[in-house]
Amino acid sequence: MRETLILNASFEPLSTVSLRRAVVLVMQEKAVVEQAHPGLRVRAAAVELPVPQVIRLRRYVRVPFRQRASWSRRGVLVRDRHRCAYCGRRATTVDHVVPRSRGGGDTWLNTVAACAEDNHRKADRTPAQAGMRLLTRPFEPTPADALLLALSRRDGDALPEWLAVSAAPA
Repeated sequence: MRETLILNASFEPLSTVSLRRAVVLVMQEKAVVEQAHPGLRVRAAAVELPVPQVIRLRRYVRVPFRQRASWSRRGVLVRDRHRCAYCGRRATTVDHVVPRSRGGGDTWLNTVAACAEDNHRKADRTPAQAGMRLLTRPFEPTPADALLLALSRRDGDALPEWLAVSAAPA
């Protein structure tokens, strides 16, 4: 089933919902369609509307302040777009820059996506000790960044066109 991004009235990304829920929000006039799937339409007895890809709420919804995105292995892979931080190939594992055995933790700034071969080659050493160089630096995504990255394709391909501008690094 298709997922639809919900934006607050201020255009801040809030979450994703099912296509069914998105259509209900639009039909109840609680949201407007900002971006639709090209050429696709939802039809009912008395209504026809574009299949929403992004909707925006008509009224602002106050969201409790979320200071940090929670860390997860899947989150690291998505953040790094399933690309190895050492060689750029497809990554399936998460590597700790400073190994856990040396005090490194499960944090956004200490973990990167890595292919199994490079993860094994680095083993229980830092990149400098293993003679390996990071192609990309780890960063901590904001909760909004994490939501936008989660919407990207899992295979690491390019972001959908409606996300490309929002998720571009500053």
